[in-house]
Order: sequence, then structure tokens, then C-alpha cells
Amino acid sequence: MTLPPLNRRALLYRSTLAALGAAGALGPAPGRGLALAAGATTTLIGAAWRGPKATDTHYAGVLAADWERKQLTVRYAVALPSRPHGLLPQADGGLLINCVRPGTWLLRCDGAGKVAEQITLDRGQDAVLLSGHTVPSPDGSTLYTTEINYRTGRGHIGVRDAATLRKQDEWDSGGIDPHQPVLDTQGHLLVANGGVLRNLADAKYDLHRMESALVRIDPTTGRIARRWQLDDPRLSMRHMAWSRPAHPEEPRRLGIAMQAEHDDPARRTAAPILAVLEGDQLTVPSRVNDGHGYAGDITPAYNGGFALSSNKAGLAQLWHPSMPDKLSPIVQLQEAYALTHWAGPQPGGGVLVATAPGLVRWHPSAPPAFLAWPAPMALDNHWVLMG
Repeated sequence: MTLPPLNRRALLYRSTLAALGAAGALGPAPGRGLALAAGATTTLIGAAWRGPKATDTHYAGVLAADWERKQLTVRYAVALPSRPHGLLPQADGGLLINCVRPGTWLLRCDGAGKVAEQITLDRGQDAVLLSGHTVPSPDGSTLYTTEINYRTGRGHIGVRDAATLRKQDEWDSGGIDPHQPVLDTQGHLLVANGGVLRNLADAKYDLHRMESALVRIDPTTGRIARRWQLDDPRLSMRHMAWSRPAHPEEPRRLGIAMQAEHDDPARRTAAPILAVLEGDQLTVPSRVNDGHGYAGDITPAYNGGFALSSNKAGLAQLWHPSMPDKLSPIVQLQEAYALTHWAGPQPGGGVLVATAPGLVRWHPSAPPAFLAWPAPMALDNHWVLMG
């Protein structure tokens, strides 16, 4: 999705403060305004952004949120060949950065922002290109990248050496348009196949042939061990996150953010945006959505729940297993998009949300906070907590 120019994303700072102080703007967190929890420290966030113009250079790097000084700064930034997508934090403070689909590059920078490794593909000659996300194996020696064969339309999983980024093997993803991979507690690979056929211009076609599927792959063989599909074939499974239960005995759930691809606009705007895998059962717990049928990101939040964002609605919402049929607004600001978990100083688990004017911090039992961007910048789809 092309990011709009900053002047279409921005809000006046005064309006932002009013929105943060308004009842309900940041959900049930007690207190108002920008009061900060005692003992808060600096939070480091891996992020991707560009300048205020659509033609500006893309960057990835680390942002430092200093809650006591109420200031957001850039620790380092590395210029990128083109627009990025998925990010992974590295042990040395660097980032592994994926190019947006159809992806032609994958690179790693160190904790100073220096590019350490990079691979570059040829869109004109290479049939298989990257599809936006990567996950490391449990021991860290291998990377699994989602990939698409643009000649056949089939999805693949690239098996890469983590040190060199070079491909060592290639598996079938079990569907079309694989997007994000995650690992379960047994080390199996779970892949969200979005199911949408795309050409090299990333234009969708033949949506009647959609084949969205969640797949479990055995990493010892590369074979598909289990496959799930929803009743509605036009719900594209895209991004995923594991829940963080409040107690060890509670079940761990996989939340899947979805994007509707119905031909009928009314069906698309009313489509659910969340699927949940619990055990071996895949369900759609709630029909409540964002008014667009589009969830852009997902992260664990609040004792086993999930936060989902929709930049189209300027909305981040909370789902919790105690109220499975509901979604509750927690942040309502223009271009609410990139999400990451924030544990915070108190139990429960909060969320850091990128919006048009800046970073919003939401926590169920701590006051909200807002930090403006350090310079005119348009944040991209995803960011990650460092460390």
C-alpha cells in the first residue's frame, strides 16, 4: 500500500493533545493527558519511515522514546534501496529488513546503522521474489522468508543461512501469496497465505481464485503438517502474533489480522478482521470490524488479548478472550498503523502505536502518553520492540 504524503497524514499538535485528553480516545487507561507512569525509562523501537514526500528516501533504524523527557529521537538510520516492510530486531541492536513485496532485497544492519549483509534479486530475471517477512529458526542459524513465484503464482518459503542471508533450500508454502511466518512452541513454522494472485506490479487479479490458508510446516522436512481455511474465501490472512497470557496455565492463542477482498463493497466493509487459532481450531470470534474490513497490523496486548490497527479508519482496537465477540477502541488517531507490544511498569501489557502525528502509548493500567516525531516523517506499516 502506497503511503500518502505527510500533509495528508498530519494533525495539528494541539489537536493531538485534545484527542489524547478526550474521553475514550485512548480507551480505559486511567488518567488523562500526558502524565507518565513513575519509573518509566527509555524504550527502543525498530522502525521504518520516509520523509514527508512520497518520493523521499526510505529509512530503517531505531527510535528512542524517552518518557521522562517526553522526547522521541533517532538513535540511527540507514538509507534503503526502496520501500521496506517487515523488521526483525538483532542481538547487536541492529535490524533485519525486508523489502516490500515484490521484494528484491533483504539486508541486515548492525547497532550503529551500518549495512553488514545484503542480498539483491533481479526482478527481470528471478522468478521467485521476497514477500515481506522473515522469521528465524529457534537456534537462530536459519531464516525463513516468505516468497512468491511470479511465473506460477505459487508461494514458497526460502530457507536461508542466517549469517549470509543466502538461500539453501526452498519449500512450498501450502498456498498463494504467503505473507508472514511465525514459529510455535515446538519450532514448527506457521505461515499466513493471503491467497491473492498478484503480478510484478503488485496488482491483484482473479480474486475468484483466492486461496487464503494458514499452514503448519515441519521444519525438519519442509512438508506441510496441517492446513486451515476459513469458510469465507475472500478473507485474506496477512499478519500474525502470539498472545501473552497472564498466567502460564492459560492457552496461548495465535491472532491473525485479515484484509477483505470481496467484490461487493458492502460485504468488504462489514467483513471481520480477526481470526484466532487456539489449539487446532481456527475461528472468527467477532464480526466487529473497523468499517473497512482491513487490519494492517497485530500485536499481543493486555493479558492474552490482541491489538489490531487500521490506518484506513485511524483506529487501533483491543480484542480479549474474556469478551470474544467484541473489539474495543483504544487509540483513535489518523493513520494508526504500526504496532508493538509494550509491557510497561505495571502488569497487563500495553501497546505502542504509530500514528500520523507521533507515537501513542496505551496501557490498560497506566496513563496514556504521546511523543511527536522528531522530524517530518511518515512511518511505515510495522515496527518492533528492541531487546
